[in-house]
Order: sequence, then structure tokens, then C-alpha cells
Amino acid sequence: MSADFAFLEELAEAAARETLSRFRQPIDVANKETGGFDPVTEADRAAETAIRDLIGERFPEDGILGEEHGSASADSARLWVIDPIDGTRAFISGLPVWGTLVGLYEDGRAVLGMMDQPFTGERFLAGGEGAVLRTASGERPLAVRDCETLSRATLFTTSPKLHTGANAERYERLEQVVRLPRYGCDCYAFALLAAGHVDLVVESGLKPYDIAGLIPLVERAGGVVTTWTGGRPEQGGDIVAAGSAAVHEAALAVLGD
Repeated sequence: MSADFAFLEELAEAAARETLSRFRQPIDVANKETGGFDPVTEADRAAETAIRDLIGERFPEDGILGEEHGSASADSARLWVIDPIDGTRAFISGLPVWGTLVGLYEDGRAVLGMMDQPFTGERFLAGGEGAVLRTASGERPLAVRDCETLSRATLFTTSPKLHTGANAERYERLEQVVRLPRYGCDCYAFALLAAGHVDLVVESGLKPYDIAGLIPLVERAGGVVTTWTGGRPEQGGDIVAAGSAAVHEAALAVLGD
């Protein structure tokens, strides 16, 4: 096991100790959004604290950006980006499609990533040596599947309602030309794409911590992930990930009309 993957495993275990004990248990839920619903729980906060503590001990010169506890030394060349529970709505609903996301940016580029789903025992890791899925039964490399056209593609989005204004119209056009649209899953959909089960993931309004840990998974598995305009995805925004370059190009053409 590489040192990078070993450290990601440490982070995953530390976070899981905080999340699993609270999953499907009575838990207080706070709302971070005025006029809407953006839930946060003690599990989110405790898991991020556990991750930040380990990073601070091992790499004290590195910067950290987390969803729940903000940024520290964010102008560092190496920046760890954390979403302790991506999919908190799923978490509080008892659905095991949330995940702990950790990504490492070096000079602004995502080079290391993890999505851990401790309830199902699936740990997705990606870095310089490739991308793998680790479970209790062993390890296998991650590889996207080949899908030649949008008409054969399975598309995921968290919810069509999260696409608003012009984005809603563009997304609707895309949904009309794929074979199978599915909803939900948050970060888990990107992991399914990297594992070769789906072909396209389209989201609007992501933050860096929503995508940082997933970029290396998709790219190291052979896929493509960009903004809707074809730019780098590290800063979030409107994101499209595809298992094949052909499907990615075709999706951009529809989303950009």
C-alpha cells in the first residue's frame, strides 16, 4: 500500500468512528440555510474535526478547507479539501449513499482523492498509482465503462430541482436524450461512474469540497470531469463527469446550447 493511500485509510477510519455510531440513530439536525434546508449534524462536525486533527499532525504546513470548520492556510501549495459527510440529507434519512470526501490539491490541481462509505464498507481511493475500490472482500481497480453515445447513457443527478434558471432548461434537454436518468446519491454517483456502473453525472452549484475528493477518482479511472463549459472542476460550480470522452463532449454540447 502506498503512503498516500495508507494516510487516506487513516482519515477514513477516523471519520467513520464519528459517523457510523450516529447513522440511523436519533440525532439533532441544524439548518445552515435561511429560506431553505441545508442540514448539518454533530456527525458532520465531529468527523471533520477528526480528519483535520490527523492532517495537522502529519502535515502541519499544509492548508485545509472544510465544509464545516472553514479554511486554514488556504493559500498553501498543498491544500486538503474535506466534506465529512457529502449527502447529509441522505445521512439523516437513513440512506447509505452519503460518503466522506477528502481531496488533496497541489498547486490548485486535484492529485489525491477518497470517497468512503463506511456503512456499505466501500472505500474508493485514487492517486498517482491509480484508482481502486477496497472492500472487506478485497481490492479491485476502478475503471469507467465505454459508452459511445448519449442515447445509451445512464445519467445521475442528485435532483433535477437543484438545476435552476437556464441550467434547468439545459439539464432537461440532456435528460431527454439519455437512455436512463436516475436521481439521488450525491457523491456516490461519481463513485459509481468511476467503478463502471453509470456513464454520466451532472450537478449544479457544487462547492470545492463537494468535488475535490471525486476528481481523482473519475480521472484515474479513465473518465473526464469538468465544468459545464469544459473548464477544470477544482473550484466547483456546474459539473459534468463522464466515463467516456465521446459522451462528455456530447453532454457539453447539449448543456452549452
